[in-house]
Amino acid sequence: MIGNIEELPDKPGVYFFYDEKDVLIYIGKSINIRKRVKQHFSGKDRKSIKIQLFTKRIEFEVTGSELIALLHESDLIKRHKPIYNRTQRKTIFQYGLYQNDFLGYKSLNIEKINSTKKEITTFTTFKEAKEALFKITEKYKLCQKINGLYKSSGSCFQYQIKECQGACLMKESTEEYNKRVDLFVSKNFLEKFSKCIELPGRTKKETGLVYIENGIYKGFGFCNSSDKQHNFIDFIEAKTDTKDARRIIINYLSKI
Repeated sequence: MIGNIEELPDKPGVYFFYDEKDVLIYIGKSINIRKRVKQHFSGKDRKSIKIQLFTKRIEFEVTGSELIALLHESDLIKRHKPIYNRTQRKTIFQYGLYQNDFLGYKSLNIEKINSTKKEITTFTTFKEAKEALFKITEKYKLCQKINGLYKSSGSCFQYQIKECQGACLMKESTEEYNKRVDLFVSKNFLEKFSKCIELPGRTKKETGLVYIENGIYKGFGFCNSSDKQHNFIDFIEAKTDTKDARRIIINYLSKI
């Protein structure tokens, strides 16, 4: 018996499905564990049906925040390799976002992963990368032409609707334009970046912590709010630095 799903918490965390032999077959995460588990058991797709047939026991861990849930899930899947997490066992990053030069303007371009260059962030598909770059270009008021999203000998489309400030026609200074590119990169590039991110804990009296040191993900942990004056590193549980983990952190930082 899998127990009463209604008793699962409606909080962020990671959940685990076990089969009749108590073998871990699936790991998931959600900002609402109960709601997400219910979706698994009402789904009609092939994976949901298999999970419904073979799951006999459910466990969970509350994490307090979506960021820690994402990092914890990614690490656990790589370590345990559950049968129904096949696509998440090893993410293959095929494309990267790189900074280049366009007549003095700093351009952001999608390229196949190049081991000789340092990417800002990575993507699994070209479609995913292109959609992300469109959003970045719009958010930071950059130029679609400079970022390789709009082919034109004149202005880009964004300039025509007054959302580009004219870099495509060299009407905006490279200094002003490049400041906005630098702002994006500073929020999304972890190289030489050290930070302890404070998050909601598993209880109201607790704080969640995610630690990056010189661009390297070191791990996460929890401490009582009253202990925050102590060295936060003492509360960090060491984790493996992976591209998945860095990407999760970059996505989080880009939204705050």
